[in-house]
Amino acid sequence: MTGPVVVGFDGSPESLAATEWAAREAQRRACPLDLLQAWPWPHRDVVGSEETYRNAMDRLTLRAEELRASAGAGPVTSAIVPTDPAEALHAAANSASLLVLGSRGLGPVRGFLVGSVSQEVLRRADCPVVLVRAEPVDPEGPVLVGLDLAHPTDDVLAFAFDAAARRGAPLRVVHVWSPPVTNEYMALQATGGLKGELSVVERTLFAERLDPWRERRPEVSVTADLIQGSPSVALVDAASEARLLVVGRRIRRTLPGAHLGPVAHAAIHHVRCPVALVPHV
Repeated sequence: MTGPVVVGFDGSPESLAATEWAAREAQRRACPLDLLQAWPWPHRDVVGSEETYRNAMDRLTLRAEELRASAGAGPVTSAIVPTDPAEALHAAANSASLLVLGSRGLGPVRGFLVGSVSQEVLRRADCPVVLVRAEPVDPEGPVLVGLDLAHPTDDVLAFAFDAAARRGAPLRVVHVWSPPVTNEYMALQATGGLKGELSVVERTLFAERLDPWRERRPEVSVTADLIQGSPSVALVDAASEARLLVVGRRIRRTLPGAHLGPVAHAAIHHVRCPVALVPHV
């Protein structure tokens, strides 16, 4: 049985956008949608807290009703969990097929303001996590996936191909690479030859990873780009016209304080469209 799409809700514009995105995704997947609001106060006997709690519950119930009334919406449930937000979302992710979170923009400055809760969930969740901003993106843009050929790519490609197929969207697959830093005294001709050889190696490996997925999902229109440069910069630039960006997120179970890699970090802080982070070992 397919797990639900779980979305965090707190009444903010970002969480409203996240619930809307999550509802459409649950409809595409024909699976339940669960709205989750964490209540960090375990005791509701503080002056004013009971009224605040009731207001939060009313707001959550209303949002669930609005989503149920959407055309074609499937089962929608909602709950307030009396625990730390990061803990509540991490626990919900254990049985979810997808976890969706709102992410706050920085006004006129291009970028995400990703709070400590989102950062913690991203580091720990075993399911894919999508961050959604409260601003429109091109609904006709492609699904974009960035591949790091130094790590396993099947889970990332599976998510990206599935996302493109469900949306009837083209898929753009990008791998960004850079040659090793060479000694400044190396002859330019030798350096150019080395870059050419490395480019052939990268292109061959890129095709070996991608071609089996082209054969498995022939209904998806695919373009593939091998770009030389900085992976973080190139992927952020490429995502400017995308409707969804998909990147891998390595699971480091042996490092309790593990952080996101530089590409994932750049994506969640500087990309306007929804960003899906897909875990891999």
